[in-house]
Amino acid sequence: MDRIDELEVFIAILEAGSLSGAARRLRRSPPSVTRSLAALEERVGARLVERTTRRLAATDAGLRLADSARRVLADYQDAVREEDSAELRGKLRITAPHVFGRRHVTPAIIAFLDLHPALQVEMVFHDRNLDFIEHGIDLAVRIGPLPDTGMVARKVGEVTRVLVASPDYLARRGAPATPQELEGHDVIYNSGLGNNTEWRFRDQVVRLTPRLSVNEIDAMLMAVLAGRGIGRPLSYQVADQLASGALQRLLVAYELAPVPVQLVLPSARHMPPRLRACFDFLLEKLSALPVLSPF
Repeated sequence: MDRIDELEVFIAILEAGSLSGAARRLRRSPPSVTRSLAALEERVGARLVERTTRRLAATDAGLRLADSARRVLADYQDAVREEDSAELRGKLRITAPHVFGRRHVTPAIIAFLDLHPALQVEMVFHDRNLDFIEHGIDLAVRIGPLPDTGMVARKVGEVTRVLVASPDYLARRGAPATPQELEGHDVIYNSGLGNNTEWRFRDQVVRLTPRLSVNEIDAMLMAVLAGRGIGRPLSYQVADQLASGALQRLLVAYELAPVPVQLVLPSARHMPPRLRACFDFLLEKLSALPVLSPF
């Protein structure tokens, strides 16, 4: 008996409330249902059901497994249906950093959904890399190097962390010529990147005493655009403002090397057609973004 079959039997037991009821529902013998449950409990290493006065009920371990089992079975059924049909259906859960997700992933996903009306997509924006299994993620857009975990990754471009200020600020305070001169300037610091108030450059680290600290990028950019100090966003976050002259780029010679923007999958094995189609679509759309070209 395969493991998908074991999960189907387990869910049937919970829904029927008894081994015999599950056997009737599945048109199997009661002993085969009993053996399937015993094999699954042995594999899990915990009792999954307990008998009450009238019926079987899931233990805490059984309830946790039931939630996961229903998702696995639903994905399996969706994948099988997709193989037999030209129409993609089912649900995908995709994560991306806040700003990049809003500005670039969302428009691409809207276009993708227009092509596949039977599909559903849930977008989860977070600047922390969410765990695929813990958060039920199918596909991720990630900025920066990845740990060597065996995940599947395709680079769509790269971005650079840049130092910027408004012309108004620079007219009043002047532009720093070296990173060390930042100590005499007003700094707008994004505390969402960590608690260490410092900026690293190619060959030095500058300790900061921020004039203003905020925990998200839009607030930091608002203060910088208002002429309140110098900020350090990623290049794609200020590409339009740099092009228009609303912000100016500083200390270019000291910038760190660019970092990759990548589409990431936990594995390429047994990829449902809907996930393959979404991956290929995002790969094409994101790779064409001018903001991910060499800056």
